[in-house]
Amino acid sequence: MTRPVKRPTSSDVARAAGVSQTTVSFVLNNKPGQSIPEETRRRVLEAARRLDYRPHSSARALAAGRSDTVLLSVPDLPIGQSISRFVEELAAALAEHGLTLVTHLEGAHGRSLPDVCAAIGASAVLGLEVFDPDTVRSLHRAGADVVLPAHPTDGVSVTAPVGRLQAEHLIGRGHRRLGYALPSEPGLLPMAQGRLQGVTDACQAAGVEPPLALSPGMEVDSAARAVARWAEESVTGVCAFHDEIAIAVLAGMRVHGLTAPADLAVIGSDDITTARLAFPPLTTVTFDLREAAARRAEAIVAAFAGTRPEPSADTEGTPRIVLRSST
Repeated sequence: MTRPVKRPTSSDVARAAGVSQTTVSFVLNNKPGQSIPEETRRRVLEAARRLDYRPHSSARALAAGRSDTVLLSVPDLPIGQSISRFVEELAAALAEHGLTLVTHLEGAHGRSLPDVCAAIGASAVLGLEVFDPDTVRSLHRAGADVVLPAHPTDGVSVTAPVGRLQAEHLIGRGHRRLGYALPSEPGLLPMAQGRLQGVTDACQAAGVEPPLALSPGMEVDSAARAVARWAEESVTGVCAFHDEIAIAVLAGMRVHGLTAPADLAVIGSDDITTARLAFPPLTTVTFDLREAAARRAEAIVAAFAGTRPEPSADTEGTPRIVLRSST
């Protein structure tokens, strides 16, 4: 039976480089205030590379005063294309700062978030929604130096700009009576209510009636019933929480022989791949998720440096309209 190869230690690197273990620590941790000759530094780095040496996470954390692990809490909601893309972009953005992302799915119903934070020694915890004060305190007790977002935004929904942009687009095209297509999944309702508030605000600013909010569901029959109700109320434009619901609305319209945008204009959100394949192709809202991820990573680095980041729960980035045929 072959024995597993022993993991190299800093003592092995020190012997291979002909220096002390303390010197190895100074070089590999880039310890400030130490005058290490360039030739010595080169020997240490070459020995570490040759031995394929990787310091233990606990040792790195001790040297840096914190770990390089960032914990992302994903709430109990369907993991759609936008969230998946955001997680990928966030992992890449954090990696540029030497940080590693670990994702915790609240829907897994396993350990609590503070327990996971303590178990992996996370120095920062991120959420897709604002954490309540009790959770923030628990996360700090579990060892997190940084918890974002931990502050409310003065009662203003951070998702409202999406709904506002949708409504302003339809109102700008002459629609004076709007509908709003809510998701049926309970986990999505807080975000949906925020976007609905944005639609309501845009309607108020334009001097038109508030939107008629319905839940079309993801079945053709239920979507057709919602379309019929909107038609009864003289709705001519519908803002949908996301593209899947918008496509369901388009399917419900076909049951009644209605077309978009002649009978009912429809705008979605998220710009999923199938949005451009809908009939007609779906006007939607897209987000710069790379920008949003970069802002989150920069906020963490700033907080580590002692600079308080701006409180924000924005995971969507700057929204903009992708104009297609449905409006």
